[in-house]
Amino acid sequence: MAFNWTCPHCKTKTTVNKDDHSQDESMLHIDNADGTKYLVIDWIVCPNTECKKLSLYTSLHEYKWIPNIWQKGDFIREWTLLPDTKANVFPDYIPKVIRQDYEEAFSILELSPKASATLSRRCLQGIIRDFWGVKKGRLVDEINAIEDKVDPLTWKSIDAIRKVGNIGAHMEKDINLIIDVEPKEAKLLVQLIEMLFEEWYIHRYERELKLKAIVGVAEVKDEAKKSK
Repeated sequence: MAFNWTCPHCKTKTTVNKDDHSQDESMLHIDNADGTKYLVIDWIVCPNTECKKLSLYTSLHEYKWIPNIWQKGDFIREWTLLPDTKANVFPDYIPKVIRQDYEEAFSILELSPKASATLSRRCLQGIIRDFWGVKKGRLVDEINAIEDKVDPLTWKSIDAIRKVGNIGAHMEKDINLIIDVEPKEAKLLVQLIEMLFEEWYIHRYERELKLKAIVGVAEVKDEAKKSK
């Protein structure tokens, strides 16, 4: 049956049907201390033709014998195997090393906020250097150098976040130095990175696509005039 689904790769809200979805099942009957189990495997290919990326999910259930038949029982837990992170999946045109720092910072956000914040700081510096071509040495100096380059609302968000708790001091130190931060502070840094990915890389890419489309239409019309 068709079902509504949001692609974790491209964030497209879509309807998945049998052409995009494959489900397999595995039943465990071997005698063991945890009992019989029922595993469901779902493969989904994004219907968006500009994405078409693969997602893989598994869910584990009890497997019960009801008179004369085995049936799937109570739900136990589920896993997302592809993509292999719960972090937002951002497009490939964002440099891989920057995306990796973000994904690692996200993955250890609860386990080690201070390590996550260190990765976020390195990611933030990578974003500024790559997108704006600014290289001053210290992250705090690089942030100050782009104040007149970014739109006021984005700058206000950056400036507000770096004034929270220990984040400001965190940005004045060597990017590889681990400094204690509160869990909420580490989360704010991750959210800042996600916002900058959207505001800078994705908006620039979408703007370029629109401009190319406009230029393409204009060129076709121009050629049509010349051929008359």
